[in-house]
Amino acid sequence: MRNKPWKMKEGFAIGIGLIAVGVVLQLAVGPVAWGAFAWPINGVVMAAFVAVIALTYILRKRVYAFKFLGTNHAAIPAMALAVVLTIVMGLTIQSPDGNWFSNMLSFWPFVLVYMLIALILGQVIINRTMHFKWKRDIPFMLNHLGLFLAMTTATLGNADVQRLRMIATEGQPEWRAVADNGMVKTMPMSIELKKFIMETYDDGSPKRYASVLKIAEKQGEAFEATIDVNKPIVVDGWKIYQYGYDTSMGAESKISILELVSDPWLPLVYAGIFMMLGGAVCMFVFGRREGEKVRK
Repeated sequence: MRNKPWKMKEGFAIGIGLIAVGVVLQLAVGPVAWGAFAWPINGVVMAAFVAVIALTYILRKRVYAFKFLGTNHAAIPAMALAVVLTIVMGLTIQSPDGNWFSNMLSFWPFVLVYMLIALILGQVIINRTMHFKWKRDIPFMLNHLGLFLAMTTATLGNADVQRLRMIATEGQPEWRAVADNGMVKTMPMSIELKKFIMETYDDGSPKRYASVLKIAEKQGEAFEATIDVNKPIVVDGWKIYQYGYDTSMGAESKISILELVSDPWLPLVYAGIFMMLGGAVCMFVFGRREGEKVRK
């Protein structure tokens, strides 16, 4: 890597070197402990990462490796390695309790390669911002900024995702929900089962089951809502799903098992996805206009 300019082989060398570092970290400290990045730690990490991107861009004229990160010769190998690791993830059964390939989202090589892609994206975004031209760069910026936002917030926000279970009982308001680790959490609303609904096929197997709930927020009036399987409602930032019921009672069940999910970073992930969609639309519109000008 002493010979300059660097080409694709140096790009692959950097990516493979990161994978090797990741393997060492995996052996030394185990998988990435995303739970340690809960708010406000993930916010600090996000700010620090953006600062590193900015500093890398500022020093690009002094450090050749930083300048190299803004080139296709760095981006293409990083994307290729990410694709390979992503294919491996798709071909293996993923489990939160897994290790190495069975839990790729916490596998150090996977995480480091995607961090490299985010760093490269940051360099490219800043560089294009410094030479911004409206029609040429709006689709580019929407696509790249959207991808950067979706990648980083989906990763760092994972630590703040909460999945809880609550047993709502007919005639008894419930404030408590339980996490998978057994920890009890007091919710910002009470939930009471008003009526359990079940429709069955001719053989008696469930066709549809739902719950009519009375929900009372700490600051607000109580209201009733019906939730079906895969048709949740949102209350105070929590999505409430129909999860189960007392199978021994069937249609006469007096309890409803609910799943409550909070993902505060999800709007940012969606914002990134919509930005990419907007970029695709802009590419189509501007490309079509340019094509019409050429024909004229």
